[in-house]
Amino acid sequence: MGEEQYQAPDLQMVGEEHVRRYRETNGEVGYLWNGVPSLLLTTTGRRSGQPRTNALIFGQDGDDFLVVASMGGAPNHPNWYVNLKARPEAKVQVRDRQLEVVARTATDEEKPRLWKIVTDVWPNYDVYQSRTDRVIPVVVLTPSNQP
Repeated sequence: MGEEQYQAPDLQMVGEEHVRRYRETNGEVGYLWNGVPSLLLTTTGRRSGQPRTNALIFGQDGDDFLVVASMGGAPNHPNWYVNLKARPEAKVQVRDRQLEVVARTATDEEKPRLWKIVTDVWPNYDVYQSRTDRVIPVVVLTPSNQP
């Protein structure tokens, strides 16, 4: 899949504004972003020790949440992914549900199946992978507590 398959997203609500609106409304605004589900992932900064929250598109595999460290096909991994590599314990908010999770990078063996799940949600991931030599990771977020 090349750039001709790329579907430019509506970027009216991104970054800090997306996180703020999602939190204020318990996901009523922000859960659906460009027609696909998103969650809030809060990691711990590897240098600062401070919480860092990002709104990310996600897929699901059973109880696990799947997020993709694509950064639009940039040459470097996103900070949230590097933070998770240093400290895999994190929190997610899905609509009004808040869960503690443990993150891991999908193995080479399981990645093709998980990649299909996430690209069915957001086909642009294939385009992002074509933009970089970096192997874009799929991150599995496994809940460590069930509400």
